[in-house]
Order: sequence, then C-alpha cells, then structure tokens
Amino acid sequence: MFEGLSWESASADVLYAAEPWRTFRWYMGQKHYSGTYWSSTQADHVIYESRLELARLWYADFEPDVTAIVAQPFLLKGEVGGVLRRHIPDYLLATGEGPLVVDVKPRHRAVKPEHAFTFAWTREAVELRGWGYEVWSEPPDAELANVRFLAGYRRDWLFDPDVLEDVSDEVVDGASLGEAFGCLPDRPALLVRAAVLHLLWKQRWLTDLSVPLSAGSVLRTAS
Repeated sequence: MFEGLSWESASADVLYAAEPWRTFRWYMGQKHYSGTYWSSTQADHVIYESRLELARLWYADFEPDVTAIVAQPFLLKGEVGGVLRRHIPDYLLATGEGPLVVDVKPRHRAVKPEHAFTFAWTREAVELRGWGYEVWSEPPDAELANVRFLAGYRRDWLFDPDVLEDVSDEVVDGASLGEAFGCLPDRPALLVRAAVLHLLWKQRWLTDLSVPLSAGSVLRTAS
C-alpha cells in the first residue's frame, strides 16, 4: 500500500509491488464471496471479493502474456466535476503491451449510471498514462467452465518433467485430446492425462475453448 504519491509519479514497478488496499474478513451471512486464489503467475495467493473476480483471476493466470497480478493495487483519488472522487480498481496486470487496470463488475451493474461514471473517469485517468483499462463482466459459460477446469492443473511442481517432455514429443499438431491422453500407453494413464491438461493450461497447445472440452477437441501447436 502506497499513500501520498501523485498519479503521474506512481510507476508501474511500484504498483506491481503493492499490497491490497483493502483487507476483508469472512463472517456469517456476508453478501460477497471472498477468498484467496493461488496464482501460478504470482507463485503466491491473490485475493478476490466475488466469484466474478475469481473468474477474472483464472483468466489472468491462464494468459501467458500476463506476468504479474496485483489485487486492489491503488486508491485513485481526484476532483471530477467539482467533486472529490475515490476509486480502488480490482486488479492491475502486467502484460506484454504494458500495465492493464481491471475493474470487475456484473454486466447488469456495470451499466448503472453511478458505476458507469466511475469507470469513465477511471478509464480517462489510466489511459492518459498510456496504460490499458477494462471493465470485465461475465465471460461465456463454456469458456469459463473450461478455464476453471484447466486451472486445476496449474501447479508446475506436481508434474513429472520426464512425462511432460515425453507427452510433448508424442502429441502432434491436429491430434485430438483423446489421442493425447493415450499417447504414452506404457505410462500410468492418470499421469499422462494430467500432464496433457497441464500442458494445455500452459498453452503449449491451443484448442477451441468456446465449446466444452471433450475427447474430440483438436489440439493445435501454439505459434
């Protein structure tokens, strides 16, 4: 948490090292679904305050272009329309195209005037620095289910490097997911299956995530 810095002087590197601005507690009857997610990108836990924020974390963690994920990275404060405004974005992502500031809001709430106004002046402040800004809402159901499923195979240290290498050598461009699962018949089937799904999470291969994953899903080598 950093206080007293002007927006223009707060470097991305400083903000990538920020602690979450808010903390939260769990209590009986709370309205929000809060928790911590172990991020393979961060090799550490990242907090979230809703199921939709958790979904955004899955997506950020899945994207190879994202190299850092920071929750509630700063309090943005300034005078807008003659009124002092304050806003804490949900996430800051380090990407190959530069910093990306993210607000997460259900679609039906994001369009409400009070939220739309906040997002508009936040976008203006962020984009004046040449950074990216997005308001992220519900993704397609099938895609979300696939990313959530693959996130279960995100922990590198759980996979035998030899099995991963052998699977990589055996699976060719255009193979089906079912064929990949059976590519090493002399190895335990569950280990091979897990290795394939880990490599799919790492995006060693790509497949159509807009439909449910199945044995017939076609794998394409990532360029």
